[in-house]
Amino acid sequence: MHTVAKVTKTNFDSCNPAGPISLTTNGPASINLSTAGEHYFLCTIPGHCDAGQKLAVNVSAAPSTSPAPAPPPATPSPPPVAEPTPVPTPEPTSSPSPSPAPKTSPAPAPSKTGPKTYIVGDSVGWTIPPSGFSYQTWARNKTFNAGDILVFNFPTGAHDVVALTSKAAYDSCNGTGVTPITAAPARITLTAGEKYYICTVPGHCLAGQKLSINVTGTASTSPAPGPSPTSGGTTPSPSSGTPAPSSPGAASAPPPPNSAPTIAGAALPLTFLAVAFAFFY
Repeated sequence: MHTVAKVTKTNFDSCNPAGPISLTTNGPASINLSTAGEHYFLCTIPGHCDAGQKLAVNVSAAPSTSPAPAPPPATPSPPPVAEPTPVPTPEPTSSPSPSPAPKTSPAPAPSKTGPKTYIVGDSVGWTIPPSGFSYQTWARNKTFNAGDILVFNFPTGAHDVVALTSKAAYDSCNGTGVTPITAAPARITLTAGEKYYICTVPGHCLAGQKLSINVTGTASTSPAPGPSPTSGGTTPSPSSGTPAPSSPGAASAPPPPNSAPTIAGAALPLTFLAVAFAFFY
């Protein structure tokens, strides 16, 4: 009925099933995409690859995961505040109450999206696509990461799947030189790069049984939200106390007595003495 052959891109493009890299004749065929790069698959049954039964995928390198950061330590409780020593004032003032420190919630560890398993074609499976269905349309809105798994479901003997390594082989439905996977379900683990898959059964690839995808090398992670502090009380402004009364100043010393009368009194006897001496001469 079908087979799955992994072929080179040249054989993929030309639908040449000769010398496949791998060939699976029993379904379901499971192919692990363990290496990065382009992979090409087709059905080796004559006419199947030409009918479009082929698939090309690009497998990215496996993503590296980083350990989740440890949550931040809990905020320590504020130390006790010593009561201030009261200062006597004419009007007592109220002591301000200390404001509680805001609390923070630890950030959750980022969650990593694990490998996904994709059923190629979903309910249609891996076959000559019916009218109005395309494997490229099926893959258009999907994001393939390294480590993800493609599952090709098909009746064993009716189809196969081949991972091709070149776009030229994919475009020409040439699966020559690649061994197809003929046993279903075929499970292929994706690696980074452009990947090409076809069915090597004659006419199937040309009829549309082919798939090409681009596989990225990193898995997406959900960023962790930052901690949000809880609303805390605001620190009240201390009330302004009445300033302490100023101490009374020392009484000012009286001005020194005027010394002029003393000098005048002392000069008066000298005048009389001089007059007395004048009478003797």
